[in-house]
Amino acid sequence: MKMGTKEICVKQDLTQTKVITVSGKVIKGDGYGKKIGFPTVNIDRRNFLKMKDQPAFGVYTGTVKLLTRVTLVVEYKAGIVIGPFDKKGLPKVEAHLIGYKGNAYGKKAELTLNKFLRKYKNFKTESELILQIKKDIELCK
Repeated sequence: MKMGTKEICVKQDLTQTKVITVSGKVIKGDGYGKKIGFPTVNIDRRNFLKMKDQPAFGVYTGTVKLLTRVTLVVEYKAGIVIGPFDKKGLPKVEAHLIGYKGNAYGKKAELTLNKFLRKYKNFKTESELILQIKKDIELCK
């Protein structure tokens, strides 16, 4: 698992976007995803900010590899969100790992964005947001 690197390759299928990988240490977020039933891992953005071609804000299908021990890497399907900006003015980079129940703080993670699903948007109500997240996760499975 290469941490701190960016891999870009063009898919043969023209309906797919470029595959982009960003990695970093899992850091504490604001806890909102957990509050509404969809906990996420938030990634330290230093590597993301160094990327020459940053992906657009939005929701992506993808995978997340977690380095759980020195030599053990576990991969999960995931819904990955890039954006919006946090209170510090930095873009959020987070993912809901399908089936993951553990504590990932401090672990190294590698997020691979496979397919762009939709632009990031604000919802009028929390229930609308939850409904959309459920739809997004189904597309990520």
